[in-house]
Amino acid sequence: MLYKTILIDDEPLALSRLKRLLSKFEDVFEIIDTATNGQEGLEKIETQKPDLIFLDIEMPLMNGFEMLEALDYMPKVIFSTAFDQYAIQAFEENSLDYLLKPIEKERLAKTVDKLRSLHGNEASAINEKSLQDLLKKLQPKKELHSITVKSGDKILFIPLSEICFFQAEDKYVFLNTIGGKQYLTNHTITSLTEKLPEQFVRISRSAIIHAPMIRSMEKSFNGKYVINLNDQKNSKLESGSSYADNLKQLMEM
Repeated sequence: MLYKTILIDDEPLALSRLKRLLSKFEDVFEIIDTATNGQEGLEKIETQKPDLIFLDIEMPLMNGFEMLEALDYMPKVIFSTAFDQYAIQAFEENSLDYLLKPIEKERLAKTVDKLRSLHGNEASAINEKSLQDLLKKLQPKKELHSITVKSGDKILFIPLSEICFFQAEDKYVFLNTIGGKQYLTNHTITSLTEKLPEQFVRISRSAIIHAPMIRSMEKSFNGKYVINLNDQKNSKLESGSSYADNLKQLMEM
């Protein structure tokens, strides 16, 4: 099978080396485009729908994990990473292929053998839960006491105890306080999921709630719930149907 392939890496030398190595396998890879950051990669994947991507992890604007989570169309994924052996072990446990930089011809040959052995209709999509599990292994949570936000010319430190929920709207993520104030943050929902302590629970692709602020939960359609919060605005948020495990965690807290 000839794989329509997009290469995504913010390092020009790494991108050039990868293109040169892949050119030796013209019967396997058809390089249709390249991207130099996660946002550009996201757009090109959604429009061109490649069979396969080679993906760096640490990139500007949006890292590799955040880009994958934002995709509607999911190609086969091979990570290209400079992470250490501990991280590589995490990739292996999640049945993801990887190439450690600088990429060696012999290692790439093994990847090619693996691709040649796949059937065209074999499932290889990476689901959101596996990405979250992998990210937890690579980036253990650090103790966090507040979130910084900008307010005019000031930088404010909002204590976690004053936060009710985070919600994404378009490309922006807003912090909402118990007192009803709202602030624009520089974080993504994914990065917040990894940084915040366990009292903050992700209930959908676009929302994280502070569990002690829940007043009640009501069943909705398709396994979803409406969650009523104890902030000044009496906010209501709807859960995502794929976040059942997180909701179960809420009910047991």
